Amino acid sequence: MTAILGLSAYYHDSAAALIVNGKIVAAAQEERFTRKKHDPAFPSQAVTYCLREANLNASDRDYVAFYEKPLTKFERLLETYLAYAPFGFQSFRMAMPVWLKEKLFMKRAMKKELGKSCRAKLVFTEHHESHAASAFFPSPFEEAAILTLDGVGEWCTTTWGVGKGNKLTLHEQINFPHSIGLLYSAVTYHCGFKVNSGEYKLMGLAPYGRPIYADLMRNHLIDIKDDGSFRLNMKYFNYCEGLTMTNSAFSQLFSMPPRQPESMLEQKHMDMAASVQQITEEVVLKIATHISKSTKQRKLVLAGGVALNCVANGKLLREGPFDDIWVQPASGDAGGALGAAMFVWHQLLEKPRLSRLPDHQSGSLLGPAFTQEQVKKYLREQSVVFHEYNDETLMTEVTNLLLSEKVIGWFQGRMEYGPRALGARSIIGDARSTKMQSIMNLKIKYRESFRPFAPIVLREHASAWFEIQKQHESPYMLIVADVSEQHKTKLTAEQETQMHTSLDLCERVNIPRSTIPAVTHVDHSARLQTVDEQPNPRLHALMSNFFLKTGCPVLVNTSFNVRGEPIVCTPEDAFRCFMATEMDALVMENCVILKEENTHRKTIEKETHLAQFQLD
Repeated sequence: MTAILGLSAYYHDSAAALIVNGKIVAAAQEERFTRKKHDPAFPSQAVTYCLREANLNASDRDYVAFYEKPLTKFERLLETYLAYAPFGFQSFRMAMPVWLKEKLFMKRAMKKELGKSCRAKLVFTEHHESHAASAFFPSPFEEAAILTLDGVGEWCTTTWGVGKGNKLTLHEQINFPHSIGLLYSAVTYHCGFKVNSGEYKLMGLAPYGRPIYADLMRNHLIDIKDDGSFRLNMKYFNYCEGLTMTNSAFSQLFSMPPRQPESMLEQKHMDMAASVQQITEEVVLKIATHISKSTKQRKLVLAGGVALNCVANGKLLREGPFDDIWVQPASGDAGGALGAAMFVWHQLLEKPRLSRLPDHQSGSLLGPAFTQEQVKKYLREQSVVFHEYNDETLMTEVTNLLLSEKVIGWFQGRMEYGPRALGARSIIGDARSTKMQSIMNLKIKYRESFRPFAPIVLREHASAWFEIQKQHESPYMLIVADVSEQHKTKLTAEQETQMHTSLDLCERVNIPRSTIPAVTHVDHSARLQTVDEQPNPRLHALMSNFFLKTGCPVLVNTSFNVRGEPIVCTPEDAFRCFMATEMDALVMENCVILKEENTHRKTIEKETHLAQFQLD
């Protein structure tokens, strides 16, 4: 038996992943256990979970793989400072203490964290090697082109290559400071959202705008070649030498100062979002076309933070040169932990790899699960009123709740690995409801009203409800597609006027545009997840029951958390979040908790829970 533990840590969203004899056994982000969103600390609790899931002791690890090379990253920091000295001194001065304390001496720090009983060999893979491995090795393809895009690793910001069997080779790369990920983050910052966590908000904002700044960006910010390679004009950016992403030249170019967080969003911010989204899609499509011509491959796999841009992924699938694409569901830094472990197994140890449908990722349901008895034990300890059902009657009860427009916390099986709730730690509702969007945003998630919710759809019905071909699927909620024409609704003249003139995004997003308005964005798009019987049979059974009663195979799915918090992990996390919000029911395994029967606990739980997180 060979056990390989993969780690990502100390930068953003640390995680651990464990493979045993080549099989992915467990993976989880540290934030889910510590309850600190994007926790960058060493993932000690995630490591403990992974070992427990495999019934291993700390001494049973054969290899520990870290997802990048800290010394090479430190070299980039030094070279960047020297290139911009003395202007980058403030940034350099703030970074040095952290590097000298822990990051520069990563090997020593890791050995300390892993404990004296750990005799495993330490391996440091390159950042984009880890991304590439996480994209190709778990994918269903025997061979495929590989594309990784993010902010920056050690030096690389973009790489592409080919994977065949148990080997991958990276052929070309684009280096720091030229980065499509950092360009997107710069606009994210300028529009008042938090870098490394607000990019998806910018993507959700883009459909409200027009790409009127795209040409200005092409003429001044980024030079895009026909093959998709690009260079940024660093005159307009501050991330090399300062503590902000953009500078005064950027503000002057767009006649727009950085927006203050939480201040009102204006049309110019929406137009900026639409513009950088168009640029990103252009770069991704051009690079993909170049890779296709160069490699002659018919399949493409993607990873890196930019690969979470599901709008670009949808366009790539529809208009790109590849027959099919597969995107790593934990495409950001967290996924580097899995990639590093798989790189060691296949690339360094030269172990064979067999492609498998749908893939090797098990639906990315790789986190902790809790038994029915564990759930009941917790609920009884807390004196919670609940009802227990068998599998068949549970589906009937939950379907009836959905038909009554109830908002339901859905806690089932193993927790998701990656940023998306995929039906294990989800909040669900009836997608046909015209009220569901605003209810969930304002009373459950406590977040911006403009952000859309995602649909989950039975895979066998997906192509009838969305513009996605029957042979394609989107099991990880990483593809955006339009709602089918037959399910769109025609706007009245008054609604059309309101749509184009109202500055209230809540008004605009709540104008029904389809027969499933709760999951239809203002441009008729939806970030869909297709649901098969495997690996999530219980969710599939619920949706099938709902479909039999309504003729609609679609539900709303959003992550089980409130703004500023990680997705829930344990029954305690779930119950506290449930009681602190306006959710109507909580379904944990076969137990159903109704809010109306537990109102005596509501005030205490809400006050305690909301005090534990800060709005981002």
